[in-house]
Amino acid sequence: MNGPESISAIRAAREAIAPWIIETPVWRWDTPLLRERLGWARPGAVWLKLELLQRTGSFKARGALAVMRQLDADARSRGVTAISAGNHAIAVAYAASALGTSAKVVMPRSANPGRVAACRRHGAEVVLVDDIHAGFVAVEQIAADEGRTFVHPFEGPQIALATATLGLELSEQLDGALDAVLIPIGGGGLCAGAAAAIKLARPDCKIFGIEPVGADSMHLSFAAGSPQAIPSVRSIADSLGAPHAAPYSFDLCRAHVDELVHVDDDQLRAAMAALFQDAKLAVEPAAAASTAALLGPLRERLAGQRVALIVCGSNIDVASFTTLLAQRGPTTDALLTGDTPL
Repeated sequence: MNGPESISAIRAAREAIAPWIIETPVWRWDTPLLRERLGWARPGAVWLKLELLQRTGSFKARGALAVMRQLDADARSRGVTAISAGNHAIAVAYAASALGTSAKVVMPRSANPGRVAACRRHGAEVVLVDDIHAGFVAVEQIAADEGRTFVHPFEGPQIALATATLGLELSEQLDGALDAVLIPIGGGGLCAGAAAAIKLARPDCKIFGIEPVGADSMHLSFAAGSPQAIPSVRSIADSLGAPHAAPYSFDLCRAHVDELVHVDDDQLRAAMAALFQDAKLAVEPAAAASTAALLGPLRERLAGQRVALIVCGSNIDVASFTTLLAQRGPTTDALLTGDTPL
């Protein structure tokens, strides 16, 4: 099956995974605090697409299910493997349990302990390695030695088709009334599919891909005109810490993303604080990326527009959440004290 080439293909993909996912809600963010932070002279509208309420706590369940449901009986008997800092690993573990197969997932030792525990709760075997680069080597070895199917965290037509279901869902929920959508980018799997669907439904809607400064493989790839790698991940948004871009998702992002935007770690912390204060959401750094961009580098450019922010997931424990906010710098301090916008 091809990727997200038509609305009908995306709807068929949504129907195929429907038994194991939920339609996540959108919430209009319209509060005195947000209006103060944005400072828009003319009225606009901001919606949050709450994909953190998806099965397993992130959008990743869509892609894992789309890939794994197509495995034949022999492949299912041998099981699957995956590499992830957490969200994809949890999704693969969940999908394996739901579809009657086994999962062996590779995670960096720095992975959030709550995410490791979540994988194990879904019945997956967890292999810990030094970093994401070592993880890709390890997962290929597991696939070769044990005959397990490697479920890629962000690359391929099925992954993009699955994340396109999120983009189509958002477009239908808001009845096409969108000027811009802000989508976090790691490896590009989420942005590739969601952007393709949104552009099919509303070609004039602007798509901004939001990427951490310390994990900007897509920025480097756009500049080079081909998929590029980064030597290491240097961002608190570990869920967006892809070590490289890959051809299929890169090409879709190049075709459908209007602009890439950087956010730094302190802007991510400030956005986490804003979502907690005002929307009552405790999110991981990656899920705060779109909010960080709206309240920071895109605040003036998007003034008065109808904007949707994809809140892509929230697999974070209480201790990690509070620790990250305690490490705040002047940007986060200003937000928490009400002194200035991001």
